[in-house]
Amino acid sequence: MSRKIWVFDTTLRDGEQVPGAKLNLFEKVEIAQQLKKLGVDIIEAGFPASSQGDFDAVKAVAERVGNTSDIMITALARAVKADIDSVYNAVKYAENPMIHMVLGTSDIHVEKKFSKSKDQILQIGVDAVKYAKTLLPQVQYSTEDASRSDFEYLWNTIEAVMKAGATMINVPDTVGYAEPEQWGEMIGKLAYRMKNTDDSVLLSVHCHNDLGMATANTLAAIKNGADKVECTINGIGERAGNAALEEVVMAIKTREDIYNVHTNINTKEIMNTSRLVSSFMGLDVQVNKAITGDNAFAHSSGIHQDGLLKSRDAYEIVHPEDVGLEDMELVLTARSGRHAVKNALEKLGFTNLSADEFEGIFEGFLKLADAKKEVYDHDLYVIVEDYYEKHNANHANATHYSEQFFSFDDLQVVSNASFPSASVKVRKGEAVFKSSAVGSGPIDALYSAIASITNIDVKLIEYNINSVSRGQEALGKVKITVEHAGEKFIAKAADTDILKASALAYINAINSIIVSKFIPVAN
Repeated sequence: MSRKIWVFDTTLRDGEQVPGAKLNLFEKVEIAQQLKKLGVDIIEAGFPASSQGDFDAVKAVAERVGNTSDIMITALARAVKADIDSVYNAVKYAENPMIHMVLGTSDIHVEKKFSKSKDQILQIGVDAVKYAKTLLPQVQYSTEDASRSDFEYLWNTIEAVMKAGATMINVPDTVGYAEPEQWGEMIGKLAYRMKNTDDSVLLSVHCHNDLGMATANTLAAIKNGADKVECTINGIGERAGNAALEEVVMAIKTREDIYNVHTNINTKEIMNTSRLVSSFMGLDVQVNKAITGDNAFAHSSGIHQDGLLKSRDAYEIVHPEDVGLEDMELVLTARSGRHAVKNALEKLGFTNLSADEFEGIFEGFLKLADAKKEVYDHDLYVIVEDYYEKHNANHANATHYSEQFFSFDDLQVVSNASFPSASVKVRKGEAVFKSSAVGSGPIDALYSAIASITNIDVKLIEYNINSVSRGQEALGKVKITVEHAGEKFIAKAADTDILKASALAYINAINSIIVSKFIPVAN
């Protein structure tokens, strides 16, 4: 039977230390509810001694999310009485509360940060644990900067605080200095000594990503006996961030043959959690980020697309459905091959194309793909229509699809504090429509103006904007998610003008809704 690994999520504490990522009370509670749904074992809800606002937020998480015994709620304290009291008074409302305290063990921290002797620091830690134990039965002690600490002093500290009553020992690689092989060896030695001292105490690791090895170091620790991992959603955190929860969990699940451990994480909630954290914190996930990045399950290479269509395990070791996505995404670009284009056409109902017809349509596809970054389903309809018109074919597929789709022509947007407004010119086939609208902001006004023309009822769920190049002619990419009749549609667009990109993304979403009405329903 595989060994259970406890998952300690510190998104609301270490993750919130990212500049500009401050959460209010409502947002902290919402994320904590989602973390509970995700199945984490422990939520570190903040640093209550830092401000009254954070104290109130931690207390709210304890009351509203920690109201069942299946999840532990904790918060961070320095090894001083006032901090410990603050944590206790905030988390005590949870069914299963814990006090977490941190104190450095490296020479740099002991001598330069605290200007004390090692014996003095060790005694401070012991006294702090003893005091915390008078308040709550569960106490975690973190040996800050453990990866740069003298091993025997580190062990002496751990042994002393265990005897003082610590129920969890967390060994942090605070500055991302560790290397997987060396780190794993150290964790193995600590695990052996701890099990022989008191096997009821859990050994935990907290790895930072300064050298890009946080996930690798966390997994090395698991292989060498760590019982618990501290992670954040999307790998956010101080400086280069922390070990990403989704990477650690999916590595354990995918390579069960190597790790022979399991977690209680409901992996189908990973994407929902990632998107909620990204949205509330205003921190975009890099597109090539493992598991939660936009491109993690997107394929544009013709070679890859061909292999995936023949057998998904050719290029897919994690199924997107496992992390809460509907399916992999085959992105049609100039690099896509015949197999991918034919598959996309068949999904749209073009199942009886002759070899000559397909080659002619594929030629049209390549011409458009060279001119655009990405070819959408509505583009394929127009390509098919153009092919049959050019060949004067009397064919069932010669429907005038282009008359059904919208295309962007021009816009004017005024942004000010009083009356943000937008005017747009949009085409549908040969018809030209103009509209103006005001809104709460320039994008709201722009989308309201377009919506009055398209007359398709949609709800904007998510709007993301990213710069994908630099300089005066920087390219901006906009991605939106809209909902229509209970179904979600995602669309993207890129342009040097962000407002134009926003308009194009919205129109792409509208055209996707129109396409959904064309696609034949499978029997």
